[in-house]
Amino acid sequence: MDCIFCEIAKGNLNTEFIYEDDKVVAFHDLNPQAPIHFLVIPKEHIKSANHIDEDNLIVSHIFKVIKELANSMGFAEKGYRVINNCGEDGGQTVEHLHYHVLAGRNLQWPPG
Repeated sequence: MDCIFCEIAKGNLNTEFIYEDDKVVAFHDLNPQAPIHFLVIPKEHIKSANHIDEDNLIVSHIFKVIKELANSMGFAEKGYRVINNCGEDGGQTVEHLHYHVLAGRNLQWPPG
């Protein structure tokens, strides 16, 4: 069986996409941590950041999509945070490469 993010990327779980192209999908997080909180995931199953090879351009594409969404959703100028959790100790709960995008409030550091 595929992972849950593979099922989402295939359109099998009735997830509303805020963005889709041939390489990635973006959708709202089910447990938002900010007024704007969505994920961008590759359609190809990549287990984590540790599994990206040097020939894979998916990360640059993901950041291009994040930039486009930040501009179109109107939060680019105010700022936003992009998070990638890698591995169990890094807080990764789904073993499929994904990036969280948070915006819409002042995001303090360190996170609290």
